[in-house]
Amino acid sequence: MKKKIGLLYGGKSAEHEVSLSTAKAVTQALNFEEYEVHPVFITMDGEWLIGPRLTAPVDTIDQLQFGSNKTPNNMINFIQAHNESPFDVIFPLLHGTNGEDGTVQGLLEVMNVPYVGNGVLASAAGMDKVIMKQLFEIAGLAQTPYIYFTRSEWESDQEGILAKCVELKAPLFVKPANLGSSVGISKAMTREELIAAIKVAFQYDRKIIVEQGVAGREVEMGVLGNDKPRTSVAGEIKPVTEFYDYDSKYKDGSTALIIPAELPDTVVSKMSEMAKSAFKILDCSGIVRADFFVTANEEVVINEVNTMPGFTPSSMYPLLWQHTGVSYPELIDQLIGLALERHAEKQKLQYNKD
Repeated sequence: MKKKIGLLYGGKSAEHEVSLSTAKAVTQALNFEEYEVHPVFITMDGEWLIGPRLTAPVDTIDQLQFGSNKTPNNMINFIQAHNESPFDVIFPLLHGTNGEDGTVQGLLEVMNVPYVGNGVLASAAGMDKVIMKQLFEIAGLAQTPYIYFTRSEWESDQEGILAKCVELKAPLFVKPANLGSSVGISKAMTREELIAAIKVAFQYDRKIIVEQGVAGREVEMGVLGNDKPRTSVAGEIKPVTEFYDYDSKYKDGSTALIIPAELPDTVVSKMSEMAKSAFKILDCSGIVRADFFVTANEEVVINEVNTMPGFTPSSMYPLLWQHTGVSYPELIDQLIGLALERHAEKQKLQYNKD
């Protein structure tokens, strides 16, 4: 029998369009002889809608967007009426808040349905850059100096916060604590640029982080697995712009990706060790992309992990695995298998004292 796959995409997030592109790519790689594919679209208003079953890959993202008048079922109502999920496994293809941050994962846990990727804790901690860095510190992972603060703290003590920022060495990178795809991130060299960057970041989150820049190569590595994760080859990013921003990732195609990265085996081994350590300290499962800086003297500094990295065939994570010997369709199959494996393990847990 075919496995019933619910492709969950869209979302009430600044990365809504990125998610649609990912969903389109996944439909083009899924084996429709093996999977029964159902689109589950979350609108920008946060409404969950189940569309007609897909019998072939979609050609445009317009085919993945539909309104209530075209939709046979609202997912939440369907589940309440049937007291079960209509799917064997959910494949969340959501980026950013309200999808990659543990919120949707929590709902899927309550529904007790298998789903691809990281659980509640890993998703939430991986989305919040501050919590992530605090956990990295516990794990003893080398990282760049940083400070963080909330909007209320900024409003009550701007000069004090700016003084702390000055203690970091420019360039500084100002980021919303909870967002991905480089949305809301700015580079600052001067006090004026820093203040402007903070204002931009606060448009996307109530908490922001200011990091000291690292003079080094940007290198990434994929992690795949559950309790025994394995790592891919390393890949280097060489953006034409000052840093790897949203446009570089998704629009202008100007960034060069060098896979495998030209690095000594000792550096790649260190990255692999650190990537697995980060994966485990966050209690990750399924999929993670670990991002690093490698300095001129071959010091490895972890920047962050992404618990739902870009997932089109041209995205770094699938490309890293392609160069490791795992094709895009095979990667999707393995992630689905890991989701079912993790869910089966959870079903062994006992929820009463007897």
